[in-house]
Amino acid sequence: MKVTVRYFASLRESLGKEEEELELPPGTATVSAVRAHLRARGGAYGEALAEKRLVRSAVNQDMVQASATVKAGDEIAFFPPVTGG
Repeated sequence: MKVTVRYFASLRESLGKEEEELELPPGTATVSAVRAHLRARGGAYGEALAEKRLVRSAVNQDMVQASATVKAGDEIAFFPPVTGG
């Protein structure tokens, strides 16, 4: 299943990329599973998407919980919490 993953703010800076096309392994059906798959790459991905870090998610530009399902063609976005002032 192919999806587009987008990274925002400090995640984009840490990973050195704004987005990527990603072929997910079978059984990767939730935002949490996508994040775990990316984290397993190690290095900057392991640090930026570590379980202990608060990271927000969206699927097709709608805010979602980590348990939200994903399907082929979806755009999945990860970003740190946003603060205003």
